[in-house]
Amino acid sequence: MRPNRGPAWLGGPYCESGDVLIQGLDFPEVEIGEWLAVPASGAYHLNMGSNYNGACKPAVVWLRQNEVQLIQRRETIDDLIVRDTKLSF
Repeated sequence: MRPNRGPAWLGGPYCESGDVLIQGLDFPEVEIGEWLAVPASGAYHLNMGSNYNGACKPAVVWLRQNEVQLIQRRETIDDLIVRDTKLSF
């Protein structure tokens, strides 16, 4: 267990670029490449997900007794445009 480095804010482009999900949480230092799991995030949770502003949805994992299983892969730009068709005029 790492010591807390101070209060942290978790924010980013959930709906708008200024959205803040967590404010002032005591949190350890986070290194590049580490993951942060958010079990629920209100309207930003999986069942309310959308591609608002062209955002790709993150991967979804199932956690059970120290085992992790990917149940939805991370969305890509290709996933967003796969249904698009070219205009014919």
